[in-house]
Amino acid sequence: AAADLVCPPWKTFLHVTVPRSLPGIVAGSLLCFIPIMGEFVIPDLLGSSATLMIGQTLWTEFFSNRDWPVAAALAVVLLAILIAPIVLYQRREARALEQR
Repeated sequence: AAADLVCPPWKTFLHVTVPRSLPGIVAGSLLCFIPIMGEFVIPDLLGSSATLMIGQTLWTEFFSNRDWPVAAALAVVLLAILIAPIVLYQRREARALEQR
C-alpha cells in the first residue's frame, strides 16, 4: 500500500515495520540485557579481564576481598539496574493491553 501511494521504502520501514516490531525488539533486548549484566566468567575465560564488569567486581568483593558491605551495595545497584527496565517494560505492555 505504501509503494502504491509513492512512499519511499525507508519511510515505510520507519513508520510501518518498526512500530509493529517494537515490542519484540524491546523484549529481545531485555532477554539479552538481564543475563549480560551478571556475566563475569566469560571475560576471564576469553583473555585478560582488563575491563571491569559489575558482575566480576561483585564476585571479587564477595570472595576475594571479603568486603561484604561493598559487595552488598554492589548487589543492590545491580538489582536496581535490572529491575528498572523490567518495570518500565511491564508498564508499557499494560498500557498497550488497555488500549486494545
